[in-house]
Amino acid sequence: MVNALNFKENKGKVVVAMSGGVDSSVAAALLKERGFEPIGITMTLYCATSASERSCCSAAAATDAKKVADQLGFPHYTINFKDDFQRLIIDNFIEEYKQGRTPNPCVRCNQFLKFDLLLKKARELGAEYVATGHYARIRGWGMGDRGLKLLKGLDPKKDQSYFLYRLTQEQLAHTLFPLGEMTKDEVRAKAKELGLAVAEKKESQEICFIEDDDYARFIREKVPEAVRPGPILDSTGNKVGEHEGIVFYTIGQRKGIGAHREPRYVIALDREQNAVVIGTKKETYGTGLMAADVAFVSGVRLSEPLAVTAKIRYNALAAEATVAGRGEEIRVIFKEPQLAITPGQSVVLYQGEEVLGGGIISRKDQ
Repeated sequence: MVNALNFKENKGKVVVAMSGGVDSSVAAALLKERGFEPIGITMTLYCATSASERSCCSAAAATDAKKVADQLGFPHYTINFKDDFQRLIIDNFIEEYKQGRTPNPCVRCNQFLKFDLLLKKARELGAEYVATGHYARIRGWGMGDRGLKLLKGLDPKKDQSYFLYRLTQEQLAHTLFPLGEMTKDEVRAKAKELGLAVAEKKESQEICFIEDDDYARFIREKVPEAVRPGPILDSTGNKVGEHEGIVFYTIGQRKGIGAHREPRYVIALDREQNAVVIGTKKETYGTGLMAADVAFVSGVRLSEPLAVTAKIRYNALAAEATVAGRGEEIRVIFKEPQLAITPGQSVVLYQGEEVLGGGIISRKDQ
């Protein structure tokens, strides 16, 4: 088992996706130390006029990345990917919300931009690899069926393999994750040791194009026609209130559904009726799901049911489950009920440390 980061004979140019944060800055520094020739690239994706400094899309982010590159002695470029980001990420994000689903744009951004368009740009610059500050690892001998393995990052608190399950074997072969064996504390300590200006910089916000994580404001501004009032129904179909628009709700939510004698939660979003369906805490749980648009980075084939652990959102614990193929969908059955199985989110499948693949949750099945 090898890691391309440690190849002695295979150093050369590597494009580093630099967000101006501590993680990508230390990733670049480690590559430089190990004999690679970093080329820093900051991708301009979406810049609202009031983008906060916590956003990886802000002008300050590119400035910080350039400072680090200058300090460490390698070139840095800022490249405009705004049109691609709008077409591939934001438009999809808006459409998913209009359909009553809750998407994860970071998964698509990795799939289509950082490890596709950026990799193409890297090749134009004569670089063999793209590197990022993700907390994940790659192991294996080469491409092919289960040749390269995508593994969880060593730091369980920072593991970001969930966002990477849609990568291909070809993309893994040209990707480096310098931080995969490190903890966040070790990364910050390295940044301080090197005297990097970003050593104390705070984490970037959850979704880079949503200022202050205000989803309601973003949806209201971008698609006002999608904001349509409608009924709040209980699980038997009785109307118990009114909502401002299903785009403002997600599975498991309590806020915005009115006062009730007992706690109530969103258990479904019915786009056809433009209805928010609420129920008890127990009704937010499910033991199974169906997922579509599946991708298996591992190359595994589901010829029969497979025992796995599965995550239904990034910050969820991996839970024991069985997965089976069903046409273009997969069915995941959990050993224990899971809270708030949410259409639009990704279910990611693991065996031990390895990411097998995953898909987009289409519905709760049980």
